[in-house]
Amino acid sequence: MAGLETFSFVAAMASVGLSILVTLLVYIIKRRRPMPEDVPPGESIARLKGWGYVELGLAAMGLLFLTLTIVSRTVITGHGPFSNMYEFSIAFAWGIVAMSLFFLWRYRTQIVNTIGSLVALALLIFANTLPSKPVPLVPALQQSFLLSAHVAAAMIAYGAFTMGFGAAILYLIRSRRAASTSKLEVLDDMSYLAVKIGFPFMTLLIVLGAFWADIAWGSYWSWDPKETASLVTWLLFAGYLHARLMRGWQGRRAALILIIGFAAVLFTFFGNYIFSGLHSYQ
Repeated sequence: MAGLETFSFVAAMASVGLSILVTLLVYIIKRRRPMPEDVPPGESIARLKGWGYVELGLAAMGLLFLTLTIVSRTVITGHGPFSNMYEFSIAFAWGIVAMSLFFLWRYRTQIVNTIGSLVALALLIFANTLPSKPVPLVPALQQSFLLSAHVAAAMIAYGAFTMGFGAAILYLIRSRRAASTSKLEVLDDMSYLAVKIGFPFMTLLIVLGAFWADIAWGSYWSWDPKETASLVTWLLFAGYLHARLMRGWQGRRAALILIIGFAAVLFTFFGNYIFSGLHSYQ
């Protein structure tokens, strides 16, 4: 089973990396548009669409191999991916790739998908630098159901917020280049949908974490640095929803909130490297 985990992990990195390269290639082709004179316009468009299907297939393979990695890891260790940063990084990458595929199907915007894939690939490269040898769970991590549900909620929430971040970045870039209003509206709508998906799961993440903390440490909330960072992240995205729904914030201001919110997500994820606390074993 360890061999399957290693193979699927490497294959996932390769698939995600190749999907990024293919998307960038398609982007370059669309920008330059040099096609042989004897190729009809319809066929040139079909070629570009064909590359898009290749990118979609590679991203789907990346999700499949990441799923195999998590499943084989679970079989080996006897628990979900929640014991260390190696497992968390793979789970985070899984959530991003899954959300990337959903948004690619929903909006057909491959560049936003590529931004998400770049973050996922960076997480996999980071995981590859970490110790992957299974170790016995510390007592605080032995509530497997709550922790599995807690990490599953994080996978979806962080994956969705990553897509919102990608759409926000692209919105700011295209707004400076005076892109068409329709394209900007699509990116703004993508950002909003990403938060609508991610925010309930972020809420569930915090609630499940509180129940787990009460079982493990005897208190629902201890103002641990990672707990506090997750609360700040939740408040930022709650602020985004409030500003959008009650104040009508859209466009650049909303995009800036999402970028700050994603920075908070990364700070929450990597915070145990900066601060000590109850989560320092992760």
